[in-house]
Amino acid sequence: MEQPGLEFCFRISVDVTGGIHEPGKTAKGIRKVVPITGGTFEGPNIKGKIVPGGYDWQLLRADGVVEIDARYMLETDDGDLITLTDTGLRHGRPEVMQRLAKGEEVDASAYYFRSIPVFETGNPQLAWLMQSVFIATGTRKPKHVFIDVWRVV
Repeated sequence: MEQPGLEFCFRISVDVTGGIHEPGKTAKGIRKVVPITGGTFEGPNIKGKIVPGGYDWQLLRADGVVEIDARYMLETDDGDLITLTDTGLRHGRPEVMQRLAKGEEVDASAYYFRSIPVFETGNPQLAWLMQSVFIATGTRKPKHVFIDVWRVV
C-alpha cells in the first residue's frame, strides 16, 4: 500500500481578539465560543484575508480534549469568497491546557492541535479546494491562531 504524501497549501493567521463567550457547562462539556475577527492567509498559489464574523465553537470534554468547530469565510486578493469549516482536536497535559485557556504563550510542541478543513467556493479556478482532502496543524497564540493547511496527495 502506498503511503499518502502532504503538499503545503497555505497558512491561515486567524485574529481572535474579540473575547470569548462562555455559555458554560452543558451535558457535553464546557462550551466556549471564540469570535473570529479577521486575519490573513497566504501560500504559494493563493492569498487573501479572513472576513470578520466567523466563530470557533469549542467544547472542552471531560477528558480534557478540546473539540474545535470553526466556521468562517476567506476572501482572496481577487475577491473570491471561500467558506471554511474546520473541525479538529486540541489537547495536552492539564497544566499546558490551563495556560492556553488563560491566553498565555505556549510552545506548539507542548500540545496536539490537528484539524480537517473543508472548503467551498463558486470559482472554478479554486475548485481544487473542493476536490482534495486537507489536514491542518494548529498553533494557538494569545491573540491569533495559526493554521497550516496541507493537501493529502
